[in-house]
Amino acid sequence: MVHYVKMEDGKVMPIQEMLKSIERYNPEHLKVIEAYVEEQARDNQYDLEANLACLKLYQFNPHLLNLDVTYIILLKALTNFPHTDFVLCKCLLLPAQMNDDTVKEIIYLADILEKCDFSLFWTRLAKHPENYQKITGFHDSIRKFVCHVVDITFQTIERGYLMQLLGNVEENVLRSWLKRYGWKEEGALVTIATQEDNIKTKHITEKIDFDNLAPLMANCL
Repeated sequence: MVHYVKMEDGKVMPIQEMLKSIERYNPEHLKVIEAYVEEQARDNQYDLEANLACLKLYQFNPHLLNLDVTYIILLKALTNFPHTDFVLCKCLLLPAQMNDDTVKEIIYLADILEKCDFSLFWTRLAKHPENYQKITGFHDSIRKFVCHVVDITFQTIERGYLMQLLGNVEENVLRSWLKRYGWKEEGALVTIATQEDNIKTKHITEKIDFDNLAPLMANCL
């Protein structure tokens, strides 16, 4: 669904166009941007520019701060790991946001993800399920990041350990992720990639002009 904002002259424009103009700093548009943030959570969409604009408006207008929307923005940034979206969002937070307990918890979750301590992440997440319930597809987005790390780290991995890293998933969930990434089960192990798949023979050709060699040859005479 496209969100529109109304200008002072009565004209309307899509929110994406508004975000490219000076109007992104107009606090009168904040309610529309907040509604757009909440839609992202419901419909599993993501628009970093809109979310950053929302946090920037909070910076300029602290009295308009909405912590619930802040939570959504930070959690959506988590779902886009390994990109640095979370760092960008964190840099725009006000002291009132940084001192909020839920914000502190989300920042802690981000630190855990950066360290790739996935077992701890899922354990911590289970303690505060109310934090992410509004974020459609949150678990799968994190599992996508887990698979990204596994894909670039392992050649083979124990099947049970992989299930643990994905959040102690059931058999059918594991198989869906194996199929998605083309990984193969071999007994108790899952083959991620062979060394031959990662190493490609490279042919390097160097071209040296005679004019470049002439001074060197002259010095050798």
